[in-house]
Parts: sequence; structure tokens; C-alpha cells
Amino acid sequence: MPTALAILYNPPSGVRPPADGWRDEGRTTRRENNSKLGDDPVLPVALPKFIRKKALHFTPLPKESKIGIERWLRGREECYRLGKADAVVVSYEKCGRTWLRVMLSRFYQRRYGLPENRLLNYDNFHRLRAQVPVILFTHDRYLRHYTGLEGPEPALFHDKPVILLVRDPRDVAVSLYFHWLHRVKPHNKMLDNMPPDGADISMYEFVLHPDSGLPAIIAFMNRWQQQAARIPHLALYRYEDLRADTATYLERLLGTLGEKPAAEEVGEVVAYTEFEKMKQREMNGENSDSRLAAADVNNPDSFKARRAKVGGYRDYFDERQIETIDRLVEERLDPQFNYRSPPD
Repeated sequence: MPTALAILYNPPSGVRPPADGWRDEGRTTRRENNSKLGDDPVLPVALPKFIRKKALHFTPLPKESKIGIERWLRGREECYRLGKADAVVVSYEKCGRTWLRVMLSRFYQRRYGLPENRLLNYDNFHRLRAQVPVILFTHDRYLRHYTGLEGPEPALFHDKPVILLVRDPRDVAVSLYFHWLHRVKPHNKMLDNMPPDGADISMYEFVLHPDSGLPAIIAFMNRWQQQAARIPHLALYRYEDLRADTATYLERLLGTLGEKPAAEEVGEVVAYTEFEKMKQREMNGENSDSRLAAADVNNPDSFKARRAKVGGYRDYFDERQIETIDRLVEERLDPQFNYRSPPD
């Protein structure tokens, strides 16, 4: 058996790479020493992705073992990228991350004359213009499978801005249901502990599902809130605030990333990323990036820009169901997020 695959049969647990020594200061030079991964000598950087996407499929392992190995490999890749990043955007799925990515992409495209048909993706803009920071976007799904830690490890985030983007978990759960129904591939449903493809499950059952619904979303938010004080450069942004006053909060968010945008720059970005304009571009098939493309142009619920309605979860349930959902949030979610009362 090849050495790389032999290691994968028994991947190490509890790996905790060091917080320092992974990144050079400043943006004007590319990172060096790319093979440095602390005390982890397991695999070169490019090989895990090849194993995850190609070789793992042919290994004589039970499906559950392959899933566990893939999660570990994804966590390892993310841990490496985290160490090289200038900044991190952390969010659960369906919290407005794609919208934020489009806003940041537009800002850097206009400021530095970068291609407008590409989205900001880790270091792709930085490789074109060194002034653009390397930004890791993560849902923080896989890192714990590599580190062996349930919550975020503050030491891994201590030296860079961390944007924690959150949204009312009730709206997140409903939006995630449509995402699961129309956009998520069968393999990724299994990988992310979602109900399997074709499962006969109602929206209400999905929202209350312990692994993919409200309980999981609330647990994610609470884990990050519990560690927030130990991550010195963490800044919390709420989707609802960005919707209510996009210009103000976008300017503040860019400041968190070390930028000093002019009012005209912010205004142009806000105008370009208005919800109806983004939805119209999606309907017209103008987006070359699959992350911005509708799964089915004839089905509005399959759109990436679907509704963006604050408190929209209430439109899908009866009063008894709404009461149960609201009570779950009231009882379990940390009050610091200010989502415990039913939205107006």
C-alpha cells in the first residue's frame, strides 16, 4: 500500500499546529516556507486534495471510514490555509457569506482593476495584486476533525482579523432546507451530516433535525461566542444589520480588514450588490461562477439569491410550529447574539 494511503488508514488525532511561524508579515510578498506545518509531517500540501478527490474513492474501506478520512483531509487543508491567511471570514451556511464575498470582490475589483468575472477566493486576487489580503472563507465544518477540538482554537486565530458573520438561526435553517433540497450534492449531504439525498423529510422536521437544523446552528454560534473573548481581533457582524444599513456596516467591515474605503467606493459596491440586481443577474444566467448560478432557472427556490427576507421563516410554519422553533432559540442560543426574541 502506498505510504500516503497507509497513513490515511490511521490518521492522527488531536493535532494542534502552532499558532506562529506560518505566515510572513505584510502583504507585499507571497508567503514562503509553504511546507511548514508545525509538527505534522504527514503529506505535502497538494497531495491531500488529490487523495480526497481521486485516490480515496478506490481504497478498500467502508463508506464511514472514507467519510471520516475525507473530513480529516479537508480539515488539514483548511488548517494550512488558515495559517497563511491575512484574515478569516467565519460563518455557518446561509448567513450571507456569498453576498459578502461578492461585495468584497467588487471592492477589490474596482480599486485595483481586477477581472470582474471572478470572485475573491482565498489568494487569487492577492496573486494578481499583492495589496489584496489573503482571505479564508470558512464554515468551520472540518477543522475540528483535524485538530481534535470541538470548538475554535483561539491560538489558530490570534494573529489576524476574524469576521464572524451570523444570521438569525431560524432563517438560516429554512434557507438551508432549500439549499439541501435543490443545491447540495448527494455526497456532500452525507459528508456534512445532512439528511440523505431523497429523504422524505418536511421543512419542519429538517429545521428541528439535530445534525443539520436549529440545534446544530445554535451549537455552532454558541461555540464561537464562548471563545470570542480569547480571539483578540474577532469582530461580529449580523446579516440583519448589513441588510438594514449596508453602507455603514460594509465600511466598518472593510475597516476590520485594514482598508480605508472612500464613500464613493462603498456606494458603488452597495449599488452593484443590491439583492434584486443580484437575483436578476442570476435569472439572466450572467454569472459564470457556479456559486452564483441558479440550480434551476425555472425554480426560484433553487436560486442562490432566493429571498433575503429577515424573519422570513415565519412564512413557512403554523403558529404551533413557530412557537416551538422560537422556544428552542430562546432556551439554547446565547443572548449576546440578540436573536432570542421573535423578530418584528
